[in-house]
Amino acid sequence: MSRKSFRVGKSKTGLGLFATRLIPKGEFIVQYRGRKLSNAVADALADRGNKYLYELNSRWTIDGANRKNVARYANHSCRPNAESDVLRGHKIIIRSIRKIQPDEEILYDYGKDYFKLILKPIGCKCQKCEEKRKAERAEKRLKAKRKRERAAKKAAKALETVAKRARSLKKKALKVKAATGKATATRPARTVSAAKTTGRTFAAEEQRKAA
Repeated sequence: MSRKSFRVGKSKTGLGLFATRLIPKGEFIVQYRGRKLSNAVADALADRGNKYLYELNSRWTIDGANRKNVARYANHSCRPNAESDVLRGHKIIIRSIRKIQPDEEILYDYGKDYFKLILKPIGCKCQKCEEKRKAERAEKRLKAKRKRERAAKKAAKALETVAKRARSLKKKALKVKAATGKATATRPARTVSAAKTTGRTFAAEEQRKAA
């Protein structure tokens, strides 16, 4: 495949490789080039911040930091459309694993070690991880909303209980007040009646004495 089949363009993570035509599944895209180093030297470069080291085996690593290595612009994805492979002679290639549409970014999985050491601490920005984080945020917001709704419902229930209790106490108080008022109004009537009875008895006694 010629270099005309991809271009370097702006990606949401910086620069990236983009297809300039339809790339069929299984097609070679680009070679990952660089100087071959011992793993000990590569480890020292990694400690100084080199992020373009491709480990070939337990002895050798390719340093792809040189900008002439166009393959270095192919970004990582947890949902890739391409893959890397090491061929005979320590040749690293990137090939498609499905059809790649024109203007679609060419992405491959950098591997578990790179993900764990480099990407995970800063947060992977591939589409799959972005969608996962978006779903997690949505779920978190939903849980918070449900929690607030439960709290509001509980508070409303507590207020209703207090209001119901207050209405019950008020009703009892009115009953007591009504009963007290009735008793107060009845006692003077009985006193007047008793006074009248006493007056009639006294008048009758006086009449007997006069006779």
